[in-house]
Amino acid sequence: MRRLKKRAEFMRVARGIRVGRSYFSLQATAVAAADEPGLGFTVTKQMGNSPERNRIRRRLKAASLACAVGFKPQHDYVLVGRRDALYVPFDKLVGELAGALSKINSRMPTDAV
Repeated sequence: MRRLKKRAEFMRVARGIRVGRSYFSLQATAVAAADEPGLGFTVTKQMGNSPERNRIRRRLKAASLACAVGFKPQHDYVLVGRRDALYVPFDKLVGELAGALSKINSRMPTDAV
């Protein structure tokens, strides 16, 4: 998977489809220029101090690796972490992400823009 790192990439994905969960929000959009899925992570300062934000981000990265088959090629995804992601059991976090991926992929257009 590609990593999204530039602000413009995050802003483009933010205009796409989103699915909210209590532990994270998943945003997605179709892209024509990429053969593999792009994945970005963000956690705002409102979610805690930097060690807490980094821990949320690490948990989301690990959950996304566990659900890697759910990310479709020619699509970009952004996971926006929430504070509750710190305290939820990891298998529940993975299950929520798998459910969010299936929901967002069913709502995505079939052909890339």
